[in-house]
Amino acid sequence: MSEGFSRVSAEPEGHGPLHRTALHDLHVSLGAKMVPFAGYDMPVQYPTGILTEHQHTRDGAGLFDVSHMGQLRLRARDFATVAAALEKLCPADFINLKPGQQRYSFFLDDKAGILDDLMVTRMGPGDNGDHIFMVVNAGCKDADIAHLRARLDKSCEIEVIADRSLVALQGPKAASVFARFAPKSSDLKFMQGAALDVGGVSCLVTRSGYTGEDGFEISVPDSAIHDLTRRLLDDAAVKPVGLGARDSLRLEAGLCLHGNDITPMTNPVEANLIWAMQKRRREEGGFPGAAIVQKELASGPKRKRVGILPEGKAPARAHTEITDMNGKVIGEITSGGFGPSLGAPLAMGYVETAHAADNTPIQLLVRGKALPAKVAPMPFVPHRYWRG
Repeated sequence: MSEGFSRVSAEPEGHGPLHRTALHDLHVSLGAKMVPFAGYDMPVQYPTGILTEHQHTRDGAGLFDVSHMGQLRLRARDFATVAAALEKLCPADFINLKPGQQRYSFFLDDKAGILDDLMVTRMGPGDNGDHIFMVVNAGCKDADIAHLRARLDKSCEIEVIADRSLVALQGPKAASVFARFAPKSSDLKFMQGAALDVGGVSCLVTRSGYTGEDGFEISVPDSAIHDLTRRLLDDAAVKPVGLGARDSLRLEAGLCLHGNDITPMTNPVEANLIWAMQKRRREEGGFPGAAIVQKELASGPKRKRVGILPEGKAPARAHTEITDMNGKVIGEITSGGFGPSLGAPLAMGYVETAHAADNTPIQLLVRGKALPAKVAPMPFVPHRYWRG
């Protein structure tokens, strides 16, 4: 999922008490630096630092606490009913999901703005019936639940899962480590999920994540999460990783952060997320903002989300203006920073479509100076998902 740390989204929200995940005390005992994020007290880094955590995830296996995100179950009298109901809120093909298959999608408003992005898995009989398991972003989950309750067909049941934590094990050694706890996890391919026994604990497991690496997201009963996490961390290949490295990893992978790269002010076509709207849905419509999406597909968007590689070493952060070579403002960066795997700064943002081709020279206005950069293909670091 898209929610990670950024300088924009990490600012404290309001003055109320912060929520804590079930792993909060473990993070503190491991020396984590805790920061407010989406209403939670979350680890941004551990004593080894963001760069080390980032590289360990690329080389070994990083363990992330993402329990702040929302977990939901949607049910109806049969799967076809709940899938058809959800298609009225999202532009993905859920009706044709096979048991154990997962899709990335998003809630849209009536102007095709992206309210939130989410992961949807059709869970089979191994998890108490054929239904939908959904994970949504922490900062949007209350609004998402309200959205579902207001607009999902009343024949569907919405269950908010409040007694489960969520952790992500990511990296090239994640599969071999996890197989020792859950041998059947080896049967899963990228974007598949199942109810599995994980070290004697009944968990919901998907082979997915938001780092660009192979790995798993594991929904664990709160009563078992501390023990399971400790056992995973006892493996020398596994290290705890905070939200700082999660953000640099997803940026290198060219993955959107909701609230930065995708918002209610962006639509899926200009966000370069056409692949998440299957052909049947693009053609038939039937979801909020469908006419706008279809018009953008037919005529082309006025702007596009692109990758950007600045020259030199100076990073360009969110809200940095982008200009053409004559100094005309043509867009804005939405995420930016240093890419540890690249050893160089990188960014993504929106530019006018005429300037969106790879290798187009552009300029970034950083502290009043125009710095040279170019449009670059994404991902910046190749994805290493296991597709079998």
